[in-house]
Amino acid sequence: MAQTLHRLNPPTLPDAGALGYSQISVMEPGRLSFVSGQVAWRAGGEPAPDSLGEQARLVCANAKAALDAIGAAPQDIVIVRVYMTDLTPERIGEVMPHITAFFDGAKPSLTGVGVAALAGPDLQMEMEMTVRLPD
Repeated sequence: MAQTLHRLNPPTLPDAGALGYSQISVMEPGRLSFVSGQVAWRAGGEPAPDSLGEQARLVCANAKAALDAIGAAPQDIVIVRVYMTDLTPERIGEVMPHITAFFDGAKPSLTGVGVAALAGPDLQMEMEMTVRLPD
């Protein structure tokens, strides 16, 4: 199978690869899946954890479950958008280990967005993905 997703970190841009993601993802024609924002809610309806780190762990587990449902892997992710309340460098530092572990070395493009609120008052983080579906 020909590789249809290429990652770039040009030397004229900051080295995102060292941080676990890529500045640019180029996808050849193919089928795409747009995965809704995954949050720290559980299938059984239990409340979201209070800790941002635990929310990040659960968000990544839910994102992995979504990938599994469409037969994809982290290497198929084109771009991830992470929305966070109270976005600060410290809070980014708290969630990035969970995100890079979820990426499993794939280094997709990544955008972080600070927001005033998410869909529930207990939510601190949400992750949406655009994914290339494997052949």
